[in-house]
Amino acid sequence: MPTSVPGLSTRWPFDPSTSSGSSRVPSRDDRLRVAPSQVKGRRAQGGSKRSRATTGDQGAFSGVRRRYSGAGFTLIELMVVISLIVILAGIGLATYANSVTRSKEAVLKEDLFRMRDAIDQYYADKNKYPSGLDALVTEKYLRAIPIDPFTQSADTWQSVMSEPDLQNPTAETGVADVKSGSEGIALDGSRHADW
Repeated sequence: MPTSVPGLSTRWPFDPSTSSGSSRVPSRDDRLRVAPSQVKGRRAQGGSKRSRATTGDQGAFSGVRRRYSGAGFTLIELMVVISLIVILAGIGLATYANSVTRSKEAVLKEDLFRMRDAIDQYYADKNKYPSGLDALVTEKYLRAIPIDPFTQSADTWQSVMSEPDLQNPTAETGVADVKSGSEGIALDGSRHADW
């Protein structure tokens, strides 16, 4: 039975010098004498394995590098985003403050109109001005004295007294007009107290 050596041809162990073609066990020198084509093939196989391993390792590391390179933000990007948020928040707060002031001014104008209208109705009915704003509530011209939206109080209204009647010096003076007690400035630049 011929003895085969891994990587060698099956005919190589036969001794051509023997006529009977019997096989012999190859010696150490025979194993070292390997055909050049077989050495080249082995080197090629080993090189391909090493190249595949190296390529696989490089691919794995490149994937890790790509995965970690796109996972965070730079300091400049964070600063730009924070700056945009601050700018938008400032614009939003300014718009909100203006809308609140505008609504308070609308309420103040409505309250002044209602109280002045009540004063005119009182004068038309009684031919005199009321002695105070409380008289408008007492005589049912107003349900209640409104609260100034800027001072948040109903006691800060500034009453403007009527001028004395020269034709009737004995006539009592009363509240002819009313103004706000707020010292603030409106959005149009005028004073609330001058409305």
